[in-house]
Amino acid sequence: MAVGIFDSGLGGLTVLDAVMRRLPEVPFVYFADSAHAPYGVRDAQDIFELTTAATGRLFDHGCDLVILACNTASAAALRRMQESWVPKDKRVLGVFVPLIEALTERQWGDNSPPREVAVKHVALFATPATVASRAFQRELAFRAIGVDVEAQACGGVVDAIEDGDMILAEALVRSHVDALKRKMPTPDAAILGCTHYPLMQDIFQDALGADVSVFSQANLVAESLADYLTRHPGKIGAGTESAYLTTGNPRKVSDGATRFLRRKIEFTPA
Repeated sequence: MAVGIFDSGLGGLTVLDAVMRRLPEVPFVYFADSAHAPYGVRDAQDIFELTTAATGRLFDHGCDLVILACNTASAAALRRMQESWVPKDKRVLGVFVPLIEALTERQWGDNSPPREVAVKHVALFATPATVASRAFQRELAFRAIGVDVEAQACGGVVDAIEDGDMILAEALVRSHVDALKRKMPTPDAAILGCTHYPLMQDIFQDALGADVSVFSQANLVAESLADYLTRHPGKIGAGTESAYLTTGNPRKVSDGATRFLRRKIEFTPA
């Protein structure tokens, strides 16, 4: 009855932590493709091939449902995977849906025409690949009108977090926020469009100002997954054991994950 959680590196652990707290009875298999991280600087074909390979390994591990806890993979690969690659008895979901539901205050199944929503000026902070895909703007346009989205590609932030250099990560975040504010001085809301970024949420909030609503994904994804499994209990796979898999150096990734979540995490080779 395992559910797979995939990320290119350690960022998806923010989602894993939230879903484990929300669904303690469900075993989760986490796959970190650390050997190929970060994805945010790769092209769409490369991201698709790496994401399908990792997702296939999670299917093999007894997961019928896989969450792409990676905004870059969700933006650049998910739609193509769902249309042409995912087997009929499996399901792959991304992390944009819960975020847009929260931002627009309408459920994903609501297929009524796009309408005006409370927020008018949205700052999107994401990896270069996510920004280039324009996936967030495309999905948002199906549900809302009159929303101005200004995207800022946050180069270097993921690498700094993965390396544990939080001083550099903070400096980069503040630099990227400054760059965004030169283009959009007064955003109503900000989207942290990478699962690494919740670790820097306080820095984003401080740099943006207290009057900006900052949307992060981990808890939103956890609630959405709980609701999905209530409606589709058959999508909990055959696996019964939680596991942490990586294509990278297991000791190095384990040390990084332990530092990331502040509890002992042991990865094994994928």
